[in-house]
Amino acid sequence: MLKGISPVISPDLLYTLHVMGHGDEIVLADAHFPTESLNDNILRADGVKIQDLLMGILPLFEIDTYVNDPVVMMNAVNADTLDSTVEEAYLIPIKQYYPEAPAITRIDRFAFYERARNAFAIVITGELAKYGNIILKKGVTPV
Repeated sequence: MLKGISPVISPDLLYTLHVMGHGDEIVLADAHFPTESLNDNILRADGVKIQDLLMGILPLFEIDTYVNDPVVMMNAVNADTLDSTVEEAYLIPIKQYYPEAPAITRIDRFAFYERARNAFAIVITGELAKYGNIILKKGVTPV
């Protein structure tokens, strides 16, 4: 255990966050996400909610401020509706650590899958919320 690092951050996740470069993306995927078919760099955070992972990751991770969409979520498909409490829950840690962060961008399901395919890593979580997936783009760590 390291001082100041959330216990939801596994050693593999800590290493992944460390070696990611600016512009790299990490996907925090809900338990239903087709992770295995999209990306080979998969980390597990079974039983962990995405809001809790965000609380652990964001003190360690610089969000990219040079792009318009550093935080992305999947939009609802066709007649589905989004549960607004999911995004609201994610905004709590985002606004805590990045008060000036732009609004979360919503993209089509297949565009989200493509971003996940090209992401540095996907963390499969225990999140059960529908459309609970989120992508974070890493920025430049200040000196």
